[in-house]
Amino acid sequence: MSAPVSTEPSSDPGRRSGLKSLRDQAAAAPRAWAPAAVGYAALLIGLVDIAGAVFPRFRHTRMHELAALLPGGVTTLATAGSLMIGVLLVLLAHALRRRKRRAWRAVMVLLPVSAVFHLLRWHATVTAVVSLVLLAVMLAHRSEFYAKADPRTRWRALWSFLGLGATSVGLGLVIVSVHPRSELGNPGLRQRLQEVAYGLVGFNGPIHYSFERTSDLVGYSLAGLGLLTAMVTAYLALRPSEPVAVLSLADEDRLRALLDRHGARDSLGYFALRRDKSVLFSPSGKAAISYRVVSGVMLASGDPVGDVEAWPGAIKIFLAEARAHAWVPAVMGCSELGGEVWTREAGLDALELGDEAIVRTDDFSLSGRAMRNVRQMVKRIERNGYSCKVRRVAELSAEERRRVVRAAALWRGTDTERGFSMALGRFGDPCDDAGLVVTAHRGAEPGQWEDPALGDLKAVLHFVPWGVDGISLELMRRDRAADPGLNELLIVAALQAAPELGVKRVSLNFAMFRSALARGERLGAGPVLRAWRGLLVFLSRWFQIESLYKFNAKFQPEWEPRFLVYPTARDLPRIGFAAMQAEAFITVGMPRFGRRRQRMGDAPDEGRTRLAA
Repeated sequence: MSAPVSTEPSSDPGRRSGLKSLRDQAAAAPRAWAPAAVGYAALLIGLVDIAGAVFPRFRHTRMHELAALLPGGVTTLATAGSLMIGVLLVLLAHALRRRKRRAWRAVMVLLPVSAVFHLLRWHATVTAVVSLVLLAVMLAHRSEFYAKADPRTRWRALWSFLGLGATSVGLGLVIVSVHPRSELGNPGLRQRLQEVAYGLVGFNGPIHYSFERTSDLVGYSLAGLGLLTAMVTAYLALRPSEPVAVLSLADEDRLRALLDRHGARDSLGYFALRRDKSVLFSPSGKAAISYRVVSGVMLASGDPVGDVEAWPGAIKIFLAEARAHAWVPAVMGCSELGGEVWTREAGLDALELGDEAIVRTDDFSLSGRAMRNVRQMVKRIERNGYSCKVRRVAELSAEERRRVVRAAALWRGTDTERGFSMALGRFGDPCDDAGLVVTAHRGAEPGQWEDPALGDLKAVLHFVPWGVDGISLELMRRDRAADPGLNELLIVAALQAAPELGVKRVSLNFAMFRSALARGERLGAGPVLRAWRGLLVFLSRWFQIESLYKFNAKFQPEWEPRFLVYPTARDLPRIGFAAMQAEAFITVGMPRFGRRRQRMGDAPDEGRTRLAA
């Protein structure tokens, strides 16, 4: 396993100067049109190259007689070469749009070769001229292609092999099918697949063509596709692997030191310690931003950790890193102060996502009309034999920790562990002993089977520290066969025991678009607001937005707004998709709408939700 790459900019003066240069570029020039235009032009040229190499009729022009004067082997090899270059241009087009420097270098080599092949094959002067014009444009705007390559692991080689292999087989079938044949008449699919399979590895297959030149063309094209697949796979497999986001031990220690001094400011600060995030520190080392890159989005969560005065330095380092790789910078769930600093220092925009429910334990009481529903549910479930234990994680025995971990996994309800911005993703680590755990228990009734691995455990809440006098809800899981109201019992038990444990503030669930839901149901709400609320209620069928708001509101919390920070409105769909990937609402490219959501999307009677999708 590769050692994690250090992300501390202050330890490398050269890197600091490089980041300063990138910041200067960002301040001096807005986004240019060149990368997108060049990317789409390269894609178009690549598709023309593929079409010209695959379909014989595209190779015949009014001037094809001049090309015929050249030796047949020259034009045949040129056609096969154009096919390979076309595939590469199509693959590199997206990287060009993302300003990747390596893609620019590769295309600068491919374009003049493509132009020569066009002239050798069919004298297609228009396409050749377009290739050379694009080459000149890329050279003139070379400063726009500055982005470094994205970190990749060797798994990329496998996926590239499968993707390129499937593409090569598909193009090979088209090539074999569109050229005139003899002897076998019209071969079937099996014989065509055999011809492609043999051709990709450089051998002749069972199909014989009418003309030797056609046979050579098909053979060279298939061999070229096979060679391209092998070369790209070998390059990706043999190049030095770069680690994915990993929080190193040294960075974790530095983050914990910052949290010890400034952790009371943000209830989400402790989630920066997720070990599948990277971290960047300000030049002074007094502030840090943890993040993960997902689908080209550099996604941070919560406010920067550390001294507020050092936040601008960390934000500038964050933006410089995003620009260096052409990532889209974004922040999920920052506070109002954090949003003000991000928008001021980074020139970004902010959108209110919803509100975080925070309960002051000194003021909490079950008495009064407003708490009647919660009071009745708690009494009813207590009469059914449930009881709670509230303890620090450090007080759990090794066996109790294993039991909680097993129960949380069994009750998760999804194949994928979810969470990013408001979940820690682990339980029982000795480094997290300061957290608070609430467990619900109920003895088995006569004749009722009980899982010996879980005992009488029926539900669990886990809170992480929020400074010295606060806790923030990280995990809520319960036995699905347990009685309704068990979550209310757990939260009430935590709030009632909190003062004795020195806890004054408890951060509960996150209510997505709470203000719109609250205002939309009031008397006098306008038609636009009512329509927006109606849409949210409709979406609650899948994402439980309304039920989470109502569940949180039962405990009479204070509402603290949380914001999404983003560059431009056109980036919002991409950021939203990346956020749902980070939270594991989307896996293998498709959302699992039919599954229960955990951590940041569970129904209130199923699990903790900090941010509904």
